Amino acid sequence: MARLTAARRVARLLGMTAAIVSVPAFAQEAAPQAAGDAAAAPTTQEIVVTAQFRAQKLQDTPLAITAVNAAVLEARGQTDISQIAAQSPNVTLRAQPQSGGIGLIAFIRGIGQTDFNYALEPGVGIYVDDVYIPTLSSSLLDLMDLERVEVLRGPQGTLAGRNSIGGAIKLFSKKPTGEGGGYLQATYGAYNRIDVRGVADFKITDHLFARVSGATKNSDGYVKLLDYGLSHPNSNVPANTNAGNGIERGTLGGRSFSAGRLALRWEATPDIEVNVAADYTRERNDAGAQVLLYGNAPATTPEGLPWLKGKDGNPVPLSNEFVPYSTRFQQSGSTTPAGYDPRFINYANFLDARTPTSQAPFKPYAANNQQNYDGWGITGNVTAKLADNMSLTWISSFRRYKMSFGFDQDGSPVPVAQLDNILRHRAWSQEVRLNGSFMDKRIEYTLGGFYFDQNGTYNARVDLNYAGIDFIHGPDSTPSTSKALFFNGTFHITDAWGITGGIRHTWDKKDYTYFRSNPDGTVPGPLPCEFFLGAPTAGPTGIGNSPNCLLIGLYNVTGQFKGQRTDWRVETDYRFSPEVFAYASVATGYKGGGVNPRPFFGPSAGDCNVLPFGAPCNQITSFQPETLRTYEAGIKTDLFDRRLRFNASAFFNKYDNIILTLTRCHGFSPCLMPANVGKAEVWGLEGETTIRPVEGLTLDGSISYLHFKYKDTGTTNVPLTNVTPYTPKWNWSFGAQYDYAMKIGTISARFDGTYQSSIFTEAFNGPDNLVDGRFLGNAKLTYTSQDKDWQLSFEVQNVFNKYYYNTIEDVKSSLGAITANPGLPRTWAVSIKRTF
Repeated sequence: MARLTAARRVARLLGMTAAIVSVPAFAQEAAPQAAGDAAAAPTTQEIVVTAQFRAQKLQDTPLAITAVNAAVLEARGQTDISQIAAQSPNVTLRAQPQSGGIGLIAFIRGIGQTDFNYALEPGVGIYVDDVYIPTLSSSLLDLMDLERVEVLRGPQGTLAGRNSIGGAIKLFSKKPTGEGGGYLQATYGAYNRIDVRGVADFKITDHLFARVSGATKNSDGYVKLLDYGLSHPNSNVPANTNAGNGIERGTLGGRSFSAGRLALRWEATPDIEVNVAADYTRERNDAGAQVLLYGNAPATTPEGLPWLKGKDGNPVPLSNEFVPYSTRFQQSGSTTPAGYDPRFINYANFLDARTPTSQAPFKPYAANNQQNYDGWGITGNVTAKLADNMSLTWISSFRRYKMSFGFDQDGSPVPVAQLDNILRHRAWSQEVRLNGSFMDKRIEYTLGGFYFDQNGTYNARVDLNYAGIDFIHGPDSTPSTSKALFFNGTFHITDAWGITGGIRHTWDKKDYTYFRSNPDGTVPGPLPCEFFLGAPTAGPTGIGNSPNCLLIGLYNVTGQFKGQRTDWRVETDYRFSPEVFAYASVATGYKGGGVNPRPFFGPSAGDCNVLPFGAPCNQITSFQPETLRTYEAGIKTDLFDRRLRFNASAFFNKYDNIILTLTRCHGFSPCLMPANVGKAEVWGLEGETTIRPVEGLTLDGSISYLHFKYKDTGTTNVPLTNVTPYTPKWNWSFGAQYDYAMKIGTISARFDGTYQSSIFTEAFNGPDNLVDGRFLGNAKLTYTSQDKDWQLSFEVQNVFNKYYYNTIEDVKSSLGAITANPGLPRTWAVSIKRTF
């Protein structure tokens, strides 16, 4: 059969989309009535979005957008950004696993990023009040005092710029009004969860208003750290000497979060408004929740010396002296101590108590069971009306944070790999937009410029016994700049028919400077490993080699990426009637390139194609930007006197130079190497609906399907049958809320259910990194007093107590380990809220 053109494919996809109208889907800008508003007429509540730089009703915006307001977030009990994905088609948001610290994994339509390192760019743009959040490590945001959230699907290359190639997620805070009032809310729940939230809005002068908001979230860890030596006294595993309570040595997954924000709004003149906001966030958490699914390695040096000596201490026979990394440390590899759930235990001790050798003299070493974060920012937004048909907006921001986190990658007392990480980052941005119209608003336009300057440093103690290296990574610095000019305009040919065009040109520059040293501060070298010079040692990490000699050549060496790119968008839309609106578009986007930030082996490592023992090659490599062209068509409807809202979209992507982090580099390890794996064609369908069949009852739902097909993967050995990580084929959700009004107040009952089909978490798909599909249900019951001053709610998350994994890390080929981040079991919480 002849190959379909892109236009014909989109037409066919749109026809297929129409066939799913009868399937429950949802359009989340159609918010359920806030508790206490149940008696209101069953009309759709409109949300105004600014995705195209000007205020538009969602149903008039020719983009695939899921928009939710504060009432919806509260009704569902959603308090952080990762929870929004549950009701957004083709969106996957997950908290980072233990090895990623505090951060977000974000994918939209199969496009995103998993690595927190500053050398790599996100594939989904995160924005707070139109300020770009550039790193995964600062994007796991709390939904504090928001007006709305906009989830834009598809490349936003002209509207949001680089790194919004998969889409963008935009959070908008409530502005001070000076009307007074606010609220205070307290929550208590499972795992000693204690949350407190509060907001106060007040007038300072007749033209200056302020809004103060704050939140704290605290809970105990839900994975227990157990001492294997104490819990299994008949084993040869020595007990940990760290402080603890019996066999318990702490927890994983515990959280202590606090944040505050002060916003000021000044009406300088009738035509000038100034908004300034400052925020601060502090976290002191356990290391991320982790369980060991598989462990298998001899756990000895090349000479057979043990990484962990058995407690009998006998040198002969060797089998009695060392403790192998084995299945005994898995979830159910040994008998679980009484009173503990084997699905939520971990035997890690974050300790390397190896006996020092001349090749590995920097022992013992203990990583920290912690995730700490301190971040703050200042944002300014000035809007000036220059004429009746022209306004100027200036957005300025400065943000800074420091994050530290430790992790025990093997999840056991055997010191296979443990690390401590410190990330520091600052970012400064400036954006100017000139909005205007002429010909009686027949033509509307935005002309603007953007400047972004950031620098991050990354420090780490990297103790990798499995690779025979133990070194200090950094401080690697990553200064970068991005400059852009953009234009977006709409020509309303008739009152019903419009054409939109956009263009953005971007200039990028990024440096990456490597620093690798020994833990005592000395620099490896200057001579290559003694093994490469002919010494009879057991490989380059055997005794007789200098410590970390494989890292020679990786000190004060800078790699650079520099490039420019033009993105464009062409769109046409038509309103057939007040009830039906349709659009079609072609748009492009890109994600920046760079250099590999983790070359575990430098130029002195030799040629892996020549050395008989298969030594790793030099891993200093670069990668090019990835690019996307999307053909999309959609329809937005409000039917039956606006009791039924149904929106649908279909898209076809030409996805080139895909950037993924490879964990298998031609068979050698360790390896975490970003590379351009090739190109793919992707198509998908999305539908959303809100239905108000009778007074007080609101139903919502969504459904999405995505088909990913590699066309070429070059020399990376990624099979053509694989898909990108965190790319489910199916997503669907539904929600039901019933509000019953009484003389003493309103009772609101809500249930939300979400399903996501299976995903892989690595570029190389396999059964060891497959996260099974799952259905999760949440329920909430709320009472709101007649005067709306008091609200009491009871919620249950994960109603059916489903055991599932958020992420899986498959490092079986290198560490001999597979670990996972389990989701929370069924939890409950009670909240009381006082509005004043």
